[in-house]
Amino acid sequence: MEGLIDQASQFVSAHGMWAGPVVGILCFGESLAIVGLFVPATAVMLAIGGLIGADALDAWPIFIWAVAGSILGDWVSYGLGNRIGPRIYRRWPLNRHRPAVARTRLFFRKFGFAAVFMGRFLGPIRATVPLVAGVLAMPGRPFQIANIASATVWVPLMFAPGYLAAGTFGSQWSIDEGHLMLGALLLAGCALTATFLGSRLLGRARKRGRARASARLEGGNAPCRCPQDG
Repeated sequence: MEGLIDQASQFVSAHGMWAGPVVGILCFGESLAIVGLFVPATAVMLAIGGLIGADALDAWPIFIWAVAGSILGDWVSYGLGNRIGPRIYRRWPLNRHRPAVARTRLFFRKFGFAAVFMGRFLGPIRATVPLVAGVLAMPGRPFQIANIASATVWVPLMFAPGYLAAGTFGSQWSIDEGHLMLGALLLAGCALTATFLGSRLLGRARKRGRARASARLEGGNAPCRCPQDG
């Protein structure tokens, strides 16, 4: 994986005009259902952020391509879920990731619109939230609003550590590779914290759902207390 990241970074550095399309394709792949689990877009974006900060690449075309790729990837996943419906859960490769899909469904049922926005920042469910939104027939307009808003925030956050390390702030504050590594670790820590909080929320939602189901079951089995004749 590290070799692939190095090759992609070197290619972008040597062929600046292809930086935007390359990043756009990576972001598209990372946003696709399940496929995103195997696409190292985040690591490449950290490296490209450094090239942008060093003025080796033009920021705006890359930003536009990255946002467009992220939006399109979620849109395609949503469309697949909406078109195929619940049957897609029983097909490969989703049938091999049933626990992850179940967690995503609980997360979406609890948070709805916010789940689409937050899901982009939660690695374990990022690649399945749009798909589940489509299967559960989330209206298209709210989905696209959350999709576009989250992509517009997520992309600069991914570029930020490398940009700050190599750009103006890096020269003013003497940021070196050690600081960049620390920034990457902090970013990873934030992602892990968000994932942990999301998992806790999912756990609480699951417990409440079980409690409600148990209460309904007990209510349905309760004996009828009818008034006695005479």
